Amino acid sequence: MTGPGWLSVVTAVAGKDLRIEFRTRSRSLTMAGFVVLVGVLFNFSIDQALVRPQDIASGLTWITLILSGLIGVGRTFAIEKEDGALAGLLLTPAPRDAIYVGKVLANFLLVYAIVLLTIGVFGLFFRLDYGNHPGALLGILAAGTLGFVALATLFGALTASTTLGESLLPILLFPLLVPMVVYGASASGRLLAGRPVAEVAGQGRMLAAFAVLAVGAGAALFGQIVEE
Repeated sequence: MTGPGWLSVVTAVAGKDLRIEFRTRSRSLTMAGFVVLVGVLFNFSIDQALVRPQDIASGLTWITLILSGLIGVGRTFAIEKEDGALAGLLLTPAPRDAIYVGKVLANFLLVYAIVLLTIGVFGLFFRLDYGNHPGALLGILAAGTLGFVALATLFGALTASTTLGESLLPILLFPLLVPMVVYGASASGRLLAGRPVAEVAGQGRMLAAFAVLAVGAGAALFGQIVEE
C-alpha cells in the first residue's frame, strides 16, 4: 500500500493546524495582544520630539516579530503532545518532511498575519511612513518570517519532548537568528528611510537564502528529531 502524496500531506497538516487555531484562537489572540501591548507601551514611553519613530521602527518590528512568534510557534507541538495527536500522526505512512513543511506553512501564515498586524499597529501609533516601496518591505518581512518559522518549528519539535519545554526554545533559537535579524533590520530600516530597493537587494537575497536553508535543514532533520 502506498502512502499519501507529499503535497496532500502538506495541505492536510497545514489545514488541520489552521482549523484548530481558527476554532480555539489560543495562539493568535495571545500574539495579537502582545503586539498591541508593545505598541501602546512604546507609544507612551518614546518622546517623539527627541526620537523619530521612523528610526526605531525597523528594530522594534523585528523584535516584536520574534517575541510574538515564539509565543505562537512554541506551542505548536506542545499542544499536540498533550492529547497524543503527534504520536498518532507519526504512526501514519505520511512523509516526515511533508508533515514538517505543513506545520511550517501553517505557522508562517499565522505569524505573517501577526506581522501585518504589527505594521498596522505601529503605523497607527507612530504615524509611520512606510516609504515608496511597501511591497519590498512586505517581501523582506515575509522572507525573514519564513526563516524564523522554519527554525522555530524544528526546535519546537525538539524542545517539546524535554522537561524544560518552551523555556528552552529561545536559548537554542536566538543564536541562529542573528543573521536574519541583522539583514532584516538593516533592509527594512533602509526601506523605511526611503532608500531605493536596489540598495537592499543584497540583504533581500541573504534573507531568502537563509529561509531556503532553514526550510531545507528542517525538512531533512525533522524525522530524526520526532522519532527519537
